Amino acid sequence: MDQPIRVNSEIGRLKTVMLHRPGEELEALTPEYMGRMLFDDVPFLKKAQEEHDAFAQVLRDNGVEVLYLDQLVAEALYTEEIKWQFLKEMVRASKQDDGYSTEAIINYLGNMDTLAMVRKIMAGVKKEEVSVMEPENKQLHHYMVDEYPFYLDPMPNLYFTRDPAAAIGNGTSVNKMHWPARRRESLFMEYILNYHPRFRDAHVPMWYNRNNRFSVEGGDELVLNKDTLAIGISERTEVEAIEKIASKLLRESDFKRVVAMKIPSKRAFMHLDTVFTMIDYDKFSIHPEILTDGGKLDIYIMEKADNQVGYHITYQQDLKQVLQDVLGVPEIHLIQCGDGDMIVAAREQWNDGSNTLAIAPGVVVTYARNYITNEALRRAGIKVIEIVGAELGRGRGGPRCMSMPLVREEI
Repeated sequence: MDQPIRVNSEIGRLKTVMLHRPGEELEALTPEYMGRMLFDDVPFLKKAQEEHDAFAQVLRDNGVEVLYLDQLVAEALYTEEIKWQFLKEMVRASKQDDGYSTEAIINYLGNMDTLAMVRKIMAGVKKEEVSVMEPENKQLHHYMVDEYPFYLDPMPNLYFTRDPAAAIGNGTSVNKMHWPARRRESLFMEYILNYHPRFRDAHVPMWYNRNNRFSVEGGDELVLNKDTLAIGISERTEVEAIEKIASKLLRESDFKRVVAMKIPSKRAFMHLDTVFTMIDYDKFSIHPEILTDGGKLDIYIMEKADNQVGYHITYQQDLKQVLQDVLGVPEIHLIQCGDGDMIVAAREQWNDGSNTLAIAPGVVVTYARNYITNEALRRAGIKVIEIVGAELGRGRGGPRCMSMPLVREEI
């Protein structure tokens, strides 16, 4: 059978992708609770869905097979045993450790059709939806009034399918997310890989798993070519996670190196792909603020080696030279977000101007609102396909964030 996961570059023609169409989880956001759920604003669901549907259609029009997260999860839970196992694990991961409410939540969800159950878990379970039996002998904590409205928090970040897992070569990293609000998301991918008929018999290698101690997110993982994985040291990816991935990947695959790139640890730059993406064989979109005045960046090249950890490290600062060396090209072109204007760069980067999704060499999908950056890309010879992201962008993510490539053509 064909490999269900095969990603050896950022730019090979995209063949199969996993998306999540925003659902009722977005309507659970309120000004009081949206910060806890990592949002700065409340999107309008109907418009967000229209924008997302248009994004998916652009991909289909360009020959991409589009798979949806909720449907894959439901198809993975194909027996009652797997369904109930998943449900119990998800509720446990939601920190529901009160015996009375836990049992009630499991029964409430378990009586639903499988797809409806999956979507309800994603949307969140309100306390008013579940009847919880009062204990006969109340303890002190039973008398404490908790105004928080949810038993199971909604997962409004799910439409950013890039982060909970990443396809690397013919394997995956199933990630431990940095913030508690997103940690349950990677459990969906774990069940898809283990039980979905498309993946379960393929024995997909796992370069990292969600039960590890240290956080890593897919927005920081960029497959530059079949030999090189770049990972951002960022607000949400810890160096210890990079070490673990590098050791396993370099020992058990044909990858030759992991390039760790340190970017400022701040919300606007939460992942490497919010400030740096590959768009052609020798071209990258970049937010200029991640470089020093001399165009430098802290870069740690972890080359495969026959030693205890599986690699040795070389420190570099010349980003262009590092990229030329690992990609084997004579010159690298860095196309600046904002086209050299720092005010425009700050505005358009906040609106995901650097978060481009390459669907083929030199062909990218971007948000239309970042028109200055888009024009700079076009002048550099890039074909730019614009989509509207007025509501989708409120979650602080662009086309790359909203997509998990599963299969790309080789380059």
